[in-house]
Amino acid sequence: MNDSQSIRSRLEWVNEATITMIQRALEDESLSSEELVLFYMDRISREGQITNAILELNPHALQIAQTLDFERRISGKRSMLHGIPILLKDNIDTGDAMHTSAGSLALENYYAPQDAFLVKQLRKAGAILLGKTNMTEWANFMSADMPNGWSSRGGQVLNPYGQFEVGGSSSGSAVAVGTNLAVASIGTETTGSIIHPASQNGIVGLKPTIGAISRSGIIPLSVTQDTAGPMTRTVTDAAIVFEVLLGQDPDDPITIYSQKYDSTHGLDYLKKESLQGISIGIASSVFRNEVSPERMKLFEDSLKILEQLGAKIIPDIDLGTKESDLGYNVLLHECKAALNHYLGKTPITNPIRSIADIISFNNNHPEQTLRYGQELLKKINDRTGLLVEQPYIEALLRNRHLARKVALGKALEQNGVDILAFPQDHGCSFEAAAGYPAITVPAGMTDSGEPFGLTFTGPAYSEPSLLGYAYAFEQQTQVRRKFRMAQKK
Repeated sequence: MNDSQSIRSRLEWVNEATITMIQRALEDESLSSEELVLFYMDRISREGQITNAILELNPHALQIAQTLDFERRISGKRSMLHGIPILLKDNIDTGDAMHTSAGSLALENYYAPQDAFLVKQLRKAGAILLGKTNMTEWANFMSADMPNGWSSRGGQVLNPYGQFEVGGSSSGSAVAVGTNLAVASIGTETTGSIIHPASQNGIVGLKPTIGAISRSGIIPLSVTQDTAGPMTRTVTDAAIVFEVLLGQDPDDPITIYSQKYDSTHGLDYLKKESLQGISIGIASSVFRNEVSPERMKLFEDSLKILEQLGAKIIPDIDLGTKESDLGYNVLLHECKAALNHYLGKTPITNPIRSIADIISFNNNHPEQTLRYGQELLKKINDRTGLLVEQPYIEALLRNRHLARKVALGKALEQNGVDILAFPQDHGCSFEAAAGYPAITVPAGMTDSGEPFGLTFTGPAYSEPSLLGYAYAFEQQTQVRRKFRMAQKK
């Protein structure tokens, strides 16, 4: 038996292990972070390539693990993430030997000059940045025909449970965690890109309130809707990672609101009785005509469990508007300003300095980059990027009003409900435009083996409570099923 086979056999228990379980083994020295990194590297080399979930590994991960093992012996652990390997979506800057490309061949050779703020938070906590995950190129804002999970740099991310939809742009981050290539990953969301892939791959995904986690150092799409968040296999792990990511960043002024979490700790809210007395609204009109009968049955079964846990279900909540009423005008305008700003401030050695440069690069490499076209990039580039246009201001004001006042505001305030519950990623457009948080938790599987997620949406800064509700449901159901690797298509 060679070394990789020995580690594979001895550490088989790490599959599906939680951060707490791994940390306990690190503490009693039955496991080292160095061995843990080797274990995940072996899995990624053998099984990660089947799903195209991983773009690259951090060449320094093993030595960082050795350093953190030594530090643990000398002075103890920094946090619950000390020595824990974490994967990052490929639009998150790392000032190390890994690239940051947003899945695009145009940036395949680009190295960010410094860490994103959230990366600094992870390093400070002692996390090991294991690698970068594949994603839908340019956060799924390149072509309406591009399937979720496709990038010119990494190919198509595949759902490990079968030939199912893989979910929004954080697909690689979701699949990597779902297939035990790391215990946790960081995804990003503009509209559903954490919630959708998490629900499609049988894991927990937390989309935070805008302002909870810094966006500086993340390749942007929308200044008003972008956020990053944890993707894990359990609610407890999501709470642990979320607290590490919090922090006020002077380069992202909205993070002053992260102070709202100073006196609360997500782990304190993780109680099996969290749902007792909670009113949960169901806005059936939002998804009634879009959800299959089988998924509707899974959703209804989930609602019965919530009632058994003490929640009161308020049916037929009228949100007064549809998700399609929000449209994409805000994103089309904001993307030009945000992405050009990001690219324009990269080191002069980077030849891609604007959306126009991306379009030109793709035109010069059509066989590799234009399988699905780039009409959305062209539409974005047609905007001025100055954000002075009346259509942009009107769309921004309209979306904020519809999402905050009419839809979620009316549901949460006028109907007297604490949260809303949705199947899968339905309702994500509302919480995206409002800047409100959401969490999805595994809630079963279809007869064909496709994962199904139950999603909770609450008011701003309600993540601790949402984590508690999701935890109570998770502990009662325990329905996450270890993946069965599908054959490569």
